[in-house]
Amino acid sequence: MTDAEIHPRNTASVVTRSMEDSAAVDGLQSDGKDTAPSTSRKRSKLTGVNGHHRAESEPVDPLALSTALHNLEHRVPSRERTPLGSPSRKRQRMYGYGDRFIPQREGRDLHAAFNLLPDLNSPATPSKSKKRIPHGELHFQRTEEANRTYENVVRSELFGNSVPQVTPPELSPDVNFPSSTHSTTINDPSRSRTPPNNLSSSTLAPASLTPSTPHKNIFTYMSPQHHRNGSSHPTPSRTPQSRHGPNMNPYSDLYSVSPINFETQRHLLGPKRPPRAISKVPFKVLDAPDLADDFYLNLVDWGSSNILGVGLGPCVFMWNSASGKVNKLCDLQDDIVTSVSWIQRGSHVAIGTNKGLVQIWDAERCRRLRTMTGHSARVGALAWNDHILTSGSRDRLIFHRDVRQPDQWLRRLSGHRQEVCGLRWNSESGQLASGGNDNKLMIWDKLHSTPMYRFSDHTAAVKAIAWSPHRPHVLASGGGTADRRIRFWDTLKGTCTQEIDTGSQVCNLVWSKNSNELVSTHGFSQNQIVVWKVPSMTQMASLTGHTYRVLYLAMSPDGQTVVTGAGDETLRFWKCFNKVERDGIGSEGGGTRMEQMSVIR
Repeated sequence: MTDAEIHPRNTASVVTRSMEDSAAVDGLQSDGKDTAPSTSRKRSKLTGVNGHHRAESEPVDPLALSTALHNLEHRVPSRERTPLGSPSRKRQRMYGYGDRFIPQREGRDLHAAFNLLPDLNSPATPSKSKKRIPHGELHFQRTEEANRTYENVVRSELFGNSVPQVTPPELSPDVNFPSSTHSTTINDPSRSRTPPNNLSSSTLAPASLTPSTPHKNIFTYMSPQHHRNGSSHPTPSRTPQSRHGPNMNPYSDLYSVSPINFETQRHLLGPKRPPRAISKVPFKVLDAPDLADDFYLNLVDWGSSNILGVGLGPCVFMWNSASGKVNKLCDLQDDIVTSVSWIQRGSHVAIGTNKGLVQIWDAERCRRLRTMTGHSARVGALAWNDHILTSGSRDRLIFHRDVRQPDQWLRRLSGHRQEVCGLRWNSESGQLASGGNDNKLMIWDKLHSTPMYRFSDHTAAVKAIAWSPHRPHVLASGGGTADRRIRFWDTLKGTCTQEIDTGSQVCNLVWSKNSNELVSTHGFSQNQIVVWKVPSMTQMASLTGHTYRVLYLAMSPDGQTVVTGAGDETLRFWKCFNKVERDGIGSEGGGTRMEQMSVIR
């Protein structure tokens, strides 16, 4: 007899419990609710195989029991399956990571957990203040000075004074390192080529420019005789000897306790000139209505009497820098002012007009002295050399005029094939430089009617011309939009010594009176004013503010301030250089009174 027959009540109760559990699982699957199954459901599950109710005293059918157990075994694994419907009970939030983790920002400090850096625009202050990166021309000057010092120290330590530095003889030897941001070319005919063109003595470089084998030993080794008696101490026990006896020089490297030699120490400990900071903001801005936006005109000039002359349409205005007053000099009723130029010393100013006339005015009395003819088109360039006034016109001619004589002109120069837009006299050498729209730069000797040199290196109009006040035979010229280059010329040899690509149209040039520096004004695209260090052509400062190309440039008599004018109808004053005390022009009070200057009679 089986156990089911011996204990019928216990077996029925087990089957009943198992079926109740199975019914509870089925209830979860069908209803999707957390509530317990109903009583009717329980009762239906207690029904036999044939659907008849059994009494508690009735024996259990073995076949039904085995079937129920078989069904129970197959239903148990179904509890581990994921329910088909989502339960209504709220899931717990999971903040950890998993295969299908969705990040939750609530309740978690991400900055503390993952050490996130704050945004650049975040108001949160970082724990460590960032070091500000230095920038600007002042930092660039300090970097250049540090690099120059390091190179000199290395050269002095390795080679001493036996390796010379190659410096262009035509230019000042202040700085010997070209800028890395601009393409600079130095054309020096005295330099040797590799390989040389020929071996004649005339083409070889001078001996002072040829590197030679250093006389100083780069590496020095201890002689074995210093290690006698087992002593390894490198210091000799007696006074160092030379070929001619003991070395009594107290500055000799033999007695030095420093790892560097005496020359290097003197270089490092010597006084250093601090870099000059140039303000990038103009200290004064004046309105200049009707200031023409014409590349070929010269409408701004600063005279020795410390008065600025500006041509605006048919009028010429004078601005006194000492008092700040503005006066109208003249008003041409039926003509337009195309050029303005002050005499070197005095109160006289020359005015070129659109009709080809040249007028001379006495600025102190506001009176016209004379009118000179000769040109058939506008006069866009004027230049003074003492009592000689030179004018260049659109008719391609250049006239020399002696203002002391009644004649209209003294010499007539014909060399350019298009409009003459640039004229500059060198008062020391008596040479005249002229630039035209034919891309030619010409050098004229005194009043000769034939040019000494005719340079065709520029590929655009040459308006920017400036003679160096420090070296009388050095000339700087700048090309227009298609050229964009500043070139330096040796007018004694007739050669181009250096050139640099500025990247934009060169409108004007002026040399500093107090230092070997050059100021250039430019057009598209930055319309900037650049201060260059010559001859290295490193940028000391780049000044911006004009919205049109900077066509006009002039320097104050003391050499400290430059004024720029543009088609945006403004005049901007920049302090670029330091003051140098001197007698005459440039000193305080010198030039404030016009009666102190000479006049033309």
